[in-house]
Amino acid sequence: MCGRYGLTASYKELKERYDLEDDDYSFKESEEIFPTTENIVLLPNQRLHPVKWGFEPSFSKRPLINARSESVLEKKTFKEPFAKKRCIVPATYFFEWQPVEGQKKKDKKKIAVKDVPIFSMAGICERYTDDNGDSYLTYAILTTEANDQMRPIHDRMPVILDPEDEKRYLDLDADPEEIQKILIPTNKELIIE
Repeated sequence: MCGRYGLTASYKELKERYDLEDDDYSFKESEEIFPTTENIVLLPNQRLHPVKWGFEPSFSKRPLINARSESVLEKKTFKEPFAKKRCIVPATYFFEWQPVEGQKKKDKKKIAVKDVPIFSMAGICERYTDDNGDSYLTYAILTTEANDQMRPIHDRMPVILDPEDEKRYLDLDADPEEIQKILIPTNKELIIE
């Protein structure tokens, strides 16, 4: 599960990190990003775009903010977006809540990737239409089973792409079944605070 994350990098840092085209783009850095808010994602055209966090299918009572990578090609809601509308969700860290033994409360943990100041979470997009007939784009973050470092905190974690897999992930001509194979728990060291 990935229910909140942060992006505390400047546009200049993102531009260098993702080798973006030079355009006038501004966004607000955010220490804590919440579901249903509009945030930047990197689209296959190598451009940043503001997108609302959370799929909104008619059958769901609340937005779907995550999708399980293991079943993304089996679920009707996610199959076509994964095949044709992949995106990267830039982050500097994400949050998870660790159960406290013997208590009902949970400790909030801030998790970053060592030596990767801006990392890429695998995302998918879907388009919906509002009551006025206007179209808008949404995204969900793909999750995978927790790696050894995350397991004591939670059994799931976001898919953190290896930098060398990012272009391949955004290549919409690539076979979705082959892309699914790179959606694995990161082997990079995490910094947990």
